[in-house]
Amino acid sequence: MSGFLELLLNGVTLGSVYALVALGYTMVYGVLRLINFAHGDLFALGAYLAFSLMTASALSSRLAGPGGLVVVLLLVMLFVALAGALTERIAYRPLRRSSRLAPVVSALGVSVFLENAIMLVYGPDYRVFPHGFLPQVVWSLGAGVHVALVQLLIIVVSLALMVALYLFVQRTTVGAAIRAVALDHDTARLMGIDVDRIILLVFLIGPALGGAAGLMVGSYYGQISFQMGWGYGLKAFTAAIIGGIGNIPGAMVGGLLLGVLEALGAGYISSAWQGAITFLVLILILIARPTGLLGERVVSKL
Repeated sequence: MSGFLELLLNGVTLGSVYALVALGYTMVYGVLRLINFAHGDLFALGAYLAFSLMTASALSSRLAGPGGLVVVLLLVMLFVALAGALTERIAYRPLRRSSRLAPVVSALGVSVFLENAIMLVYGPDYRVFPHGFLPQVVWSLGAGVHVALVQLLIIVVSLALMVALYLFVQRTTVGAAIRAVALDHDTARLMGIDVDRIILLVFLIGPALGGAAGLMVGSYYGQISFQMGWGYGLKAFTAAIIGGIGNIPGAMVGGLLLGVLEALGAGYISSAWQGAITFLVLILILIARPTGLLGERVVSKL
């Protein structure tokens, strides 16, 4: 039983990261019907920006400690949000009225550009995240189950960000505008909504969440790679589809479910089967529910 609970905890931790990244995919799809393939690389950019901030000799002494980690988190979210907005302005907005294929190709191009840019700046080798920003604390929950401080922070911060985003979209005027743009651009314009500004806002929020997830992955696993955006991005995209792409609660549920299933599969079968399990689950869910678990009313539920 303790082994199951440990795996469940690891799965929720990993699933929280997937859910944060999946939100970026699902929000962009909701307002543009575009699969933003560059989103995984923005997530990787967040991990590397966090690495730079933590290791910069002029900053590391001032940012060391949990308080410094909060500052790093906010800076990373800000920088990656700006990168996401820049991507939308340069690579997607000029193609807004083109065929559906053109923005997809542009997204793939941005993805390749970002991945190679990270490799050229930081090198092809793995980078080790600095220690000392968080105490190496592990608590026993009884029954042989242990939770590390970094796991607890990942789960709590991820859930807080997801709840804040959900309340923002559902309870605020700007959130109502986002939902209106997701329904129909032309009608939203007739209602006086600045559609371009709303889309830009979505490209600020989604990458910011992805950047936060990048910092969490680096802190949890202790190392990052310039290719991490592809792997995590693919898993998060899968999570978004499982939950029902275009549906914010669906992305959260899909991410957590995928993380838990991966952890249980790695624990009870083999870690080598993680990828196979992921896509087997995706296939089974799409066969049973082609719109995803919560995707029955995809557009209106954003």
